[in-house]
Amino acid sequence: METSTEDAAEETRGPARPAATVTDHADAAAETTAVAADTTATAASPAPVAIRPPTSLSPSRAGDFMQCPLLYRFRVIDRLPEKPSEAATRGTLVHAVLERLFDAPAAERTAPRAKALVPGQWDRLRESRPEVEELFADDPEGERLARWLTEAERLVERWFTLEDPSRLEPAEREMFVEAELDSGLRLRGIIDRVDVAPTGEVRIVDYKTGKAPRPQYAEGALFQMKFYALVVWRLRKVVPRRLQLVYLGSGDVLTYDPVVADLERVERKLLALWDAIRLATETGDWRPRPTKLCGWCDHQAHCPEFGGTPPPYPLPVRAADPGGAEQGRMGPE
Repeated sequence: METSTEDAAEETRGPARPAATVTDHADAAAETTAVAADTTATAASPAPVAIRPPTSLSPSRAGDFMQCPLLYRFRVIDRLPEKPSEAATRGTLVHAVLERLFDAPAAERTAPRAKALVPGQWDRLRESRPEVEELFADDPEGERLARWLTEAERLVERWFTLEDPSRLEPAEREMFVEAELDSGLRLRGIIDRVDVAPTGEVRIVDYKTGKAPRPQYAEGALFQMKFYALVVWRLRKVVPRRLQLVYLGSGDVLTYDPVVADLERVERKLLALWDAIRLATETGDWRPRPTKLCGWCDHQAHCPEFGGTPPPYPLPVRAADPGGAEQGRMGPE
């Protein structure tokens, strides 16, 4: 599940999330692992880091390519820096609180205890990601920070109206998953929570700190969950009984019970998507796809749609197929 944990404003109500916050907080951790595996030099090395073609796919990176192939390139190939956002950072904070709460005995998993975890988890987040400090650099009196933390507490408190953590004993929290398909494609990500019933039935749960999408966009919201269900199915040979999205921003719970046919469709979609990514990687043909989401993108200075120039392409290229690649048209089913 790779940065944005929170959907700023109305972003979850549309077909895709703004570029600046599309990465899920858990997917960010998964991508860190991927980057470490896909580089051949360390930061301490005086030589430039060797950029290698992508070798795996997470839900967020798949979403990036479907939203805009050039955005995928900027994040995965060029690894351009992005500024932290208040919305995504608050989502990361809330996720950390909900995970840590399960360290307490069931009877002590209360709303006041969860809210009390917020300041400490914020301190830990600042230590692990010092760049978030810049979010409130222009707030010397701490008033905006106080409101931001209060909103995080409100989201944590709302969770207790949607689920009862005293009745839950997760089998896994922040579970890193990785599976290699028969095609050789590696899928990876981090699942917020996995519940396993005494009968062996598996439920995959994901927390969203934004608002639930409109019904016509529900399928897009479930893409990430079906991605995780596919990975779990390939790893454990068990189709999850239920996929559950908990929207703390609006107080909604979206559920879906997948079947094998669902996961087979997702696998076919991912294989087609990966073929398009490989073609773009080999040819260097990463086409921008302008949408209203461009307004949230950190990379306008490098985007031709805004008069910018992408960095020099760091990978070898071959001639594009004159028949035309359809990678620029890849989108949700």
